Amino acid sequence: MLAAAALALTGCADSAASGSGSDSGAKIVVTTTQVGDFTRELLGDDAGITQLLSAGQSAHSFDPSAAQLLALTEADALVVNGAGLESWLDDAVKASGFDGELIDASSGIELFGTDDHEAHADEGAAEEHADEAEEHGEEAEHTEDEHGEGNPHIWTDPELAEHMVENITDGLAAVPGIDAATVESNESAYLDKLSALDDWIEENVAKVPVEQRLLVTNHDAFTYFIAAYDLTFVGSVIPSFDDNAEPSAAEIDELVAKIRETGVKAVFSEASISPKAAETIATESGVKVYSGENALYGDSLGAAGTDGETYLSSQEHNARLILESWGVEPSALPAVLQG
Repeated sequence: MLAAAALALTGCADSAASGSGSDSGAKIVVTTTQVGDFTRELLGDDAGITQLLSAGQSAHSFDPSAAQLLALTEADALVVNGAGLESWLDDAVKASGFDGELIDASSGIELFGTDDHEAHADEGAAEEHADEAEEHGEEAEHTEDEHGEGNPHIWTDPELAEHMVENITDGLAAVPGIDAATVESNESAYLDKLSALDDWIEENVAKVPVEQRLLVTNHDAFTYFIAAYDLTFVGSVIPSFDDNAEPSAAEIDELVAKIRETGVKAVFSEASISPKAAETIATESGVKVYSGENALYGDSLGAAGTDGETYLSSQEHNARLILESWGVEPSALPAVLQG
């Protein structure tokens, strides 16, 4: 039915999907706001890019429209976050008949398990298990971290964002009509910015003793950020990496108890999720809540004109607020990130 609806729109709906670019050159479809931003950095704003998800829209519950399926039908390439984030993707590809280049930005990135906030400990346990199995001549079982789909929020670590950009660059090189030299030049400039962002966050987080780097978020979307900068994840309002889940009364009580016990000073809402539950938990815990304009950008970037308009600005915004909650005034941004 979706395929029929999409084909019925041929010739009359080429501008219905968000983010359409020029009609010349390759036609590129991107899924999420993050990979959309990465792809525009590489190709330029005037490229023929159609972004399926809008600012503030979660990929977990997305359902493409007929017009978006049509854009996918005509696309030369499809850029996806991967890592299992776009659970609707296979159906969309089948419905649209897409047969272009599929570019998976998560390729080669080792995923954490969906509930893994003790990455280093888990990796050590996995290695120990493998050694024991080898001693007994057995084949070690693979953990979710090693293979398969795990926590898909890989972009929250700027270093992994660099890997995603490199994957997108490599994929675009195989698309007819793409100027590979321009893409590679843009990649080099953007990777410099991502590296500078990573260094700036690390430099400022280092001002806080490790035991005080505590974080409570709206949902389990910051695993890779937490691991990258050695934070302690106390808990999330929604105890899942899927922002469609809802906390039970018992889970809320448990999180409130953890906040009081650990000395967490703030609860962070997210821009794409209702702040009501976060505000309630913060009130019951007697701590500050960051919501509204001070919410974190997790699953989605923000609208034009907000701090979350781009990946770089969203990460700066998130880092500044987290540092503020710890009582840290961050240093000036590197020159490459200013302006």
